[in-house]
Amino acid sequence: MKETLKKNRINIVIISAFTVFVAVSFVVNFSDGENIFKEQFYSFFKEMILFLPVMFILIGLGDVWISKEKVEKHIGKNSGFKGILLVIFLSMAQVGPLYGAFPVTYLLWKKGASIRNIFIYIGAFCTIKIPMITFEIGFLGWKFSLLRTLFSLPIIIIISIIMERILKNKSFEVKQP
Repeated sequence: MKETLKKNRINIVIISAFTVFVAVSFVVNFSDGENIFKEQFYSFFKEMILFLPVMFILIGLGDVWISKEKVEKHIGKNSGFKGILLVIFLSMAQVGPLYGAFPVTYLLWKKGASIRNIFIYIGAFCTIKIPMITFEIGFLGWKFSLLRTLFSLPIIIIISIIMERILKNKSFEVKQP
């Protein structure tokens, strides 16, 4: 217990300072502090509580239902262009904030996806999700969205290939707490 507290003391100090700030804001009627809690922290916390359990259930089901052999075959090291297309379509179909992509990324890595395809997945998730593109078309027009997508995807793919070459001889192991 003492070791855990010692290791996380900075986090504990930050959380404590935030809690004191919010409490004092409500006591002295400091509207900016109240807004930080109500409109920022609480809405984000509510979103996390509603979104993450569902996400982790889906990740658990994917871990059980999707075999390592299938992932290695379709988006592994030797998947080529077909693997790139598959991860792009997977990332386009997923909804939710960026922190929802990280459990999927971990699952893909654990199941044998190539580093290139993992980076492509994250990049495509951030830039061309279907819900995001529909909003973008509504606000900025289809020409802008099409051009942005046509410029973004090749850059994401090139960066992913470069990252794969840089990291190809690295060993990434997850340390259990």
